[in-house]
Amino acid sequence: MTTEYAAEQRAMHEEREHEDEHLVDMTDESVAVSAASAAEPGVDAQQLALELEQVRTQFEQARDQLLRARAEIENVTRRKAKELENAHKFALENFVRELLQVRDSLELGKSAAWEPETDVTKLREGTELTLKLLSDVMAKFGVERLDPLNEVFDPNYHQAMSTQPRTDVEPNTVVNVMQCGYTLNGRLVRPALVMVSQALPDA
Repeated sequence: MTTEYAAEQRAMHEEREHEDEHLVDMTDESVAVSAASAAEPGVDAQQLALELEQVRTQFEQARDQLLRARAEIENVTRRKAKELENAHKFALENFVRELLQVRDSLELGKSAAWEPETDVTKLREGTELTLKLLSDVMAKFGVERLDPLNEVFDPNYHQAMSTQPRTDVEPNTVVNVMQCGYTLNGRLVRPALVMVSQALPDA
């Protein structure tokens, strides 16, 4: 359960306590007013009883409304908790469904590789198609590949593993990608491991 959800629960609990206190205060105030009226000379007892009955009726109505509102809040809270639980549990469902076709393709390629007269060219073509299928699935869910060859080195997305003195490219240029990086919806998941050019040392 997230921190925001827990905070929301505490806030609703405090609100319910505040409503209870307000209802009690309202009732105490009404009773106090009735008692003060009874203490005044010339007050009709029958009229006082009628007013007291009205106060009781208003109190019961307010109490009933409070209980109904509380029950509705609890129902909404339970429903939201269930939706949150399902969201966490099945967040990857669509991704997994798309990924299954990639696994199916890999299994077909593996079976073909064990055939005694397998055409290596076709096997390579099948592997390339499977890789493209995987790339398409990843791109569909916001996963992008970082292959920064010949790009300017960016420490936010690249990790320099070594440098190489070069004269054919500008300094601080990626001249070799040892391992591609990946982002998820623009957020870095893994930096690209690269080799970066540097200027030749002064003679």
